[in-house]
Amino acid sequence: MSMPKRTTLTLMAFSLAATLGSAATAGFPEHPIRLVVGFPAGQSSDTSARRMAQSMSITLKQTVFVENRPGAAGIISHEAVKNAPADGYTLLMGSTGTLAINPSLYRKLPYDPAKDFEPVSLIAAAPLVLFAAANSPVNNLQELIAYAKARPGKVSYGSGGSGTTQHIAMEMLKKEAGIFMLHIPYKGSSAMITDVIGGQIDFAFEPAGAVLPFAKTGRIKLLGFATAKRNLIAPDVPTLAEQGLPGFEAVPWSGILAPKGTPPEIIQQLNEAVNKALKDPVVTDEFARTASYALGGTPAEFRKFMQADTARWGKAVKASGAQVD
Repeated sequence: MSMPKRTTLTLMAFSLAATLGSAATAGFPEHPIRLVVGFPAGQSSDTSARRMAQSMSITLKQTVFVENRPGAAGIISHEAVKNAPADGYTLLMGSTGTLAINPSLYRKLPYDPAKDFEPVSLIAAAPLVLFAAANSPVNNLQELIAYAKARPGKVSYGSGGSGTTQHIAMEMLKKEAGIFMLHIPYKGSSAMITDVIGGQIDFAFEPAGAVLPFAKTGRIKLLGFATAKRNLIAPDVPTLAEQGLPGFEAVPWSGILAPKGTPPEIIQQLNEAVNKALKDPVVTDEFARTASYALGGTPAEFRKFMQADTARWGKAVKASGAQVD
């Protein structure tokens, strides 16, 4: 076959593939889309996902529904989405813990955040707050440090699972404060919060929105925010930096991703739906209620942000010495 003829046939094949690809994505979405969340129903990430799904359904003119796949600090949900068809009908609600912390924390991780997913858009940031039971003798960070040092091996803290931001943030605090506390991981935060209230464990970090209702009813006390500045929703609560840990900051974020290979046209369409949802009063009111704030942006911006934050949290994991087999 002559070279010109071979080239012509090759170009025709590429053109046909492009045409078929466009035809396959032109009607998207043609049936409901599932948004997989790696934590139980009722947790802050689940609530945000449901508000986003509700708003995205209106824009996409198809139902977007949340599917909870809890367990293994979000790993189960990420592995499920990694192995799903790359057609835009299965999405993932990822977070700091699963995307930026796990690669450094786990010796063997069944997914690669950079290679196995297509970023769609950042969603929101949710500040962490340190808290204890209402009847705890500890009222601030310095008292916590003194309490832990006086009871070596007897003080515990909880988290929503190994590798979550709550876990690594507390490991960072332990290292900087020079204290030891036993880590008690849970499958999600709801049971953990209940056990802090009941005194089964002593302390925990959690996104502010999940524990503020308990603080308002006097069931827990807030000891400090892991943010650079005080939070407007609870301005009387000082930051941990103010209380003796200068520069201490741990702010989890969330974002939506799709399986690797999802067509760019679909990613763009989903990105537009997400960014529109982030301006929906139903969503913004939920963020305000939970002391969170919207992020949004393009897929490229999300990828760049994730790379930078993976490096930052990776250093924190190394410094803390935390490791999960």
